[in-house]
Amino acid sequence: MTNLPRPVAGLLLAAGGGRRFGGPKALVELDGEPLVLRALRTLTAAGCAPVRVVVGAAADQVRALLPDPELAVPAEDWATGMGASLRAGLAALAALEAADQPVAALVHLVDLPWVGSGVLTRVAAHASAGTVARAAYEGVPGHPVLLGRRWWGEVAGSALGDRGARDWLATRADLTLIECGDLGSGRDVDRPGDLAGPA
Repeated sequence: MTNLPRPVAGLLLAAGGGRRFGGPKALVELDGEPLVLRALRTLTAAGCAPVRVVVGAAADQVRALLPDPELAVPAEDWATGMGASLRAGLAALAALEAADQPVAALVHLVDLPWVGSGVLTRVAAHASAGTVARAAYEGVPGHPVLLGRRWWGEVAGSALGDRGARDWLATRADLTLIECGDLGSGRDVDRPGDLAGPA
């Protein structure tokens, strides 16, 4: 496990129903491991703490896979889009006791199996309360996204529909892109055929 210089929370968004995939992607297995556990393991290996997993579709099944069910954060309105998951996750982190408050949240998606712990560690190393940063792959912005604690309320207030923090990030002149193309692929799993891996 990598020890980050400052406490950085891991926030895994795993609530989606996987409409195009044909079912919740959190439950899909790759190399015999559910994607939700693969992503959780990656966040833990990067030194993120605490880690929270936002659940929605098939919440009970996803929660049952977790090593500790207390890691799960329900997004009651998950079906309205990623924004609901992001709001629920940031609210859970903001509700932690002051002594346990991380300086930033590293927001990761469950359908990015080829984003390894090296990517997460590289992005998380930029953490501060005012950080706005995200991974890039050959110059193309991707995930994870690093949000300093200062911005959680603002991001949650703008997270609507299926766009998550995208619109808020688009307004930020202080957004730092952290190139990670040498460490992995930011390609997501959208349909079953995508599990074959990056081209």
